[in-house]
Amino acid sequence: MEDPALDPFNPAARTHWIRLRTLVVLRWIAVVGQLAAITIVDRYFHVELELGLCYLAVGASIIANLLAILVFPENKRLSEGEVVSMLFFDISQLAFLLYLTGGLHNPFALLILVPVTISASALTLGSTLFLGAMSCTLLTLVAVFHLPLRGASGELVDMPGDFILGFWLALNIGIVFLAAYARRISLEIHSMSEALLATQMALLREQKLTDLGGVVAAAAHELGTPLATIKLVSSELVGELEDPDLKSDAELIRDQADRCRDILRSMGRAGKDDKHLLTAPLDTVIREAAEPHMARGKQVHFQVAPSTGGDSEQPVIYRKPEIIHGLRNLAQNAVDFAEGHIWVDANWTADSILIRIADDGAGFQPQVIGRLGDPFLRRRKSAEDRARRPEYEGMGLGLFIAKTLLERSGGVVRFLNGRDVHPGSLPGRGQRSGAIIEVTWPMDRLTRADRGALGENEQIRA
Repeated sequence: MEDPALDPFNPAARTHWIRLRTLVVLRWIAVVGQLAAITIVDRYFHVELELGLCYLAVGASIIANLLAILVFPENKRLSEGEVVSMLFFDISQLAFLLYLTGGLHNPFALLILVPVTISASALTLGSTLFLGAMSCTLLTLVAVFHLPLRGASGELVDMPGDFILGFWLALNIGIVFLAAYARRISLEIHSMSEALLATQMALLREQKLTDLGGVVAAAAHELGTPLATIKLVSSELVGELEDPDLKSDAELIRDQADRCRDILRSMGRAGKDDKHLLTAPLDTVIREAAEPHMARGKQVHFQVAPSTGGDSEQPVIYRKPEIIHGLRNLAQNAVDFAEGHIWVDANWTADSILIRIADDGAGFQPQVIGRLGDPFLRRRKSAEDRARRPEYEGMGLGLFIAKTLLERSGGVVRFLNGRDVHPGSLPGRGQRSGAIIEVTWPMDRLTRADRGALGENEQIRA
């Protein structure tokens, strides 16, 4: 069974992406900074410190790092509990140092933001809330209870009470704001990475289907030798057998072997070297893309015609997997939400090709139309939506994949509502008043500059 920790679509797996070495290196940097600060304040500013306890706190971090290096391999991936433990240790160690060095009178209290920000970027919400709450609690404690800082002559190194209150408030707000900001950015990055991975998987699947003919060609080549052997042996049997029935069976085996060879050869030629499969008329490509969804109880209408100023001859475009899969996703979306009719229109001019997919459904929701094409798009469903489609839990991934693939092929995708194009129209059968998706390509991105003959197919030689 596949390890869930290795599943890129499993949110829990993200907590196993943090290497022990990363946190160890960050802790070494903190140790060096703490030692430098303690030494400089003691020797150059002559501030009285509990040096023994300060060095003990720093030594605890050094010991923890050395144990982590000696006990675990350098490339160990930490679980969420292990990361929380290490970050909580760092927060507690820093809070203890602040207690020894004046509490919030020490400007280095700002560093308590670092562990919480790391947690918000890499861990779950529960762990981040726990570490944030602990940080705020410890900040409050060291603001009230701490050892005062005194200079060499005994004077108290102190800040006004209003400043300390403001500093405490700023640190708590900073913890909340930076954690929320880092988590939001992290979720956006993870969502985009997962959506792009899904797009690559979809394109790979479509590419495999396109390359299926090549697999057939390879099979024809590989099966050539055993078929030739069968034919040779059966031909020898025809010459040696005297029994008419056995001789007839041997001739049948020889003839069927020849037939298998001819079938595989023709299939291999069509799948591997037939240049006509690389391009197809525009109408053929859009029908191929919509074909899997044409038998789902909705009427799909096709209209292919030149625009004003366009060549009357229908363009022959490349059968790219990303175009077919992208248009197929858009057709699926239209069929899912249409009342009964879907229109697939294709028009062209001398410079561009436009494909428009429209339906007679309710159209896109106004609050999400500006965000269509983003991955994992969620919105609160109304009671009417839940009643109409209780089984549907759309996340926007299909539209994201379609948009990404079509833009990769050079197209520009637009999302519209029919009632915006034609004000006053209402959803209903036979009306293009629902969702409208338009894809426009420059003509030279989908067609060959030379519209002449494709050339002769190369003969497959066994």
